[in-house]
Amino acid sequence: MTHKAEVNALEISQMTDLGRAVIETEATAISALLDRLDERFAQACRYLLDCQGRIVVIGMGKSGHIGNKIAATLASTGSPAFFVHPGEASHGDLGMITAQDAVLALSNSGETNELLTILPLLKRLGAPLIAMTGKPQSTLARESEVHIDVSVEKEACPLGLAPTSSTTAALVMGDALAVALLQARGFTAKDFALSHPGGSLGRRLLLHVSDIMHTGDALPVVDTNATLHDALEMMSAKGLGMTAVVDAEGRVAGLYTDGDLRRTLNNPVDIHTLGVCEVMTKNCKTAPPNMLAAEALQMMDKKKINGLLVVDEEQQLVGAFNMHDLLRAGVM
Repeated sequence: MTHKAEVNALEISQMTDLGRAVIETEATAISALLDRLDERFAQACRYLLDCQGRIVVIGMGKSGHIGNKIAATLASTGSPAFFVHPGEASHGDLGMITAQDAVLALSNSGETNELLTILPLLKRLGAPLIAMTGKPQSTLARESEVHIDVSVEKEACPLGLAPTSSTTAALVMGDALAVALLQARGFTAKDFALSHPGGSLGRRLLLHVSDIMHTGDALPVVDTNATLHDALEMMSAKGLGMTAVVDAEGRVAGLYTDGDLRRTLNNPVDIHTLGVCEVMTKNCKTAPPNMLAAEALQMMDKKKINGLLVVDEEQQLVGAFNMHDLLRAGVM
């Protein structure tokens, strides 16, 4: 091993040790928060639940970055919230805050000048103030309706200067508030999807079978008098790997699939004379149009099938879809 390689190995070891020390320090800071989840935390949740307006999160510097994320988490989990920069608040943005709002203020020192400047105006406005600081005796903590202690024993920064453990502790406490409010509001996965329509969760929870199924001329269907040859031609023409078999009233009598074809060909048959009704799957699984696509996927996985027919309340055929349709729709 060359000298340079030895130095690099030593540097890698030192950096790894330092990274591990940072994680251990911040993990200790997070664990210390458990003992502070007391009646003050519950009281803060009550103020936020009772808020008739929005939860306004404010913070300066690194606390502001954490506050921005907390506001986003609150908003996406059923608690309408937005972030206001305290420096901008004293230059007009304070008009965004009303008496119906609740204010969540973040400051590790509790003495941030920009926050203290607008503190009298917030008090005059009458919006309840919840402070999250690392100094329980600070001005911001004393002037708040509820103070949540997010103090840390030490920062993970070797110099003890850069906000590291303190910002992590504040972020975790913000998550704790958001999740507690989520649970108290009865917020569901479907509610979450409604605020995330562009994400994969939104697609899974908002998309219905009727949104992805093939209908009209694209629908593979033959009647009960059709031969196996007729069924195969239909399957080839529509490209879904299956065809519905319906009676004279349009009700589903059965389903014939690629898998059924393989099983059929295990025996000597004449596809021109054999009726599809003799080899189709009777009592096949179907789905209603209003079923969530995610539920349909779950059913298909459980039954190990690749496609489903869609029927209305009278068992009339209205559509069909397969795994490829679910894949294209982003459901899987």
